[in-house]
Amino acid sequence: MQSLELKIPPLALVVLFAGLMWLLARLTPGFDYAVPWRQVLVATLSALAVLIILAGVASFRRASTTVNPLNPSSSSALVVSGIYRITRNPMYLGFLLLLAAWSLMLANLAVLLLLPVFVWYMNRFQIVPEERALTSLFGNDYTTYCARVRRWI
Repeated sequence: MQSLELKIPPLALVVLFAGLMWLLARLTPGFDYAVPWRQVLVATLSALAVLIILAGVASFRRASTTVNPLNPSSSSALVVSGIYRITRNPMYLGFLLLLAAWSLMLANLAVLLLLPVFVWYMNRFQIVPEERALTSLFGNDYTTYCARVRRWI
């Protein structure tokens, strides 16, 4: 299964999961539910997600390091400030929140099953390989950071 490590860009994975969620919602209309204030909730959650993602990207840009998720070994700086004081993976957290907003928009209970699958995939095939690379690059500084800040939130 290592062949999937760092192979699919996380943004492409979000698009793939969004498509799967849409398809699952169409195939399981019996799981539809009503969501009061749906548009407001979706807009609020989406805005929060985008802000978290942009905060992560901005922190990387300020540190002049790569945002390329497929090549973490090219990182030139360990970013531990800004949003990275709260979560080690703000961009991925933001992607998860976007998918959660999409699930609210679809208003189908079955699609919620795909959210933990997304988290599992990201942990197994993206985050753990990134953590290996960052441990190799930054050693004790990175392991100390990991002990202090959670992977997601």
